[in-house]
Amino acid sequence: MIRKAIYPGTFDPFTNGHLDVLERALNIFDYVEVVLAENSQKQTLFSVEERLDMIRRVVLDIPNVNVDVLHDGLLADYARQAGAKAIVRGVRQVKDFEYEFQMSLLNRHLYPEVTTVFLMPNVKYTYVASSIIREVALLGGDVSKFVHPYVLDRLLLKRPGRRSQS
Repeated sequence: MIRKAIYPGTFDPFTNGHLDVLERALNIFDYVEVVLAENSQKQTLFSVEERLDMIRRVVLDIPNVNVDVLHDGLLADYARQAGAKAIVRGVRQVKDFEYEFQMSLLNRHLYPEVTTVFLMPNVKYTYVASSIIREVALLGGDVSKFVHPYVLDRLLLKRPGRRSQS
């Protein structure tokens, strides 16, 4: 039996912290599907297509990983339809855990067969959040240690005064 998990997120952009959590999940599960969740509550820097492209480039050479989009609907329903028995969530701090704990209980109510697995990233990524990476990159700071080179190139194209080629 294949142990399948989904790893949902907005991933705006996909960071090395996200990649670290994904790699940790692959140590536990046979197959992980990265699920780009559209979130109408968040204003994103990158379009869904741009984020999909970046994630696919980053995970291109990692076996047993697929990338998909949850356009609308419930994550629990997506997990059920995908045949996933686990939802992977990265937690960096207590603040993350409080929110994720509530979501895990709700998802368990909606899909009792699913288990949420909380994974902590490597300590060097515990303060890395996509929102921080976006802001630092757009203001000219060096975020090269926190994102894949392809993602860095995409971030640099979004800097004010730069013309996007997308």
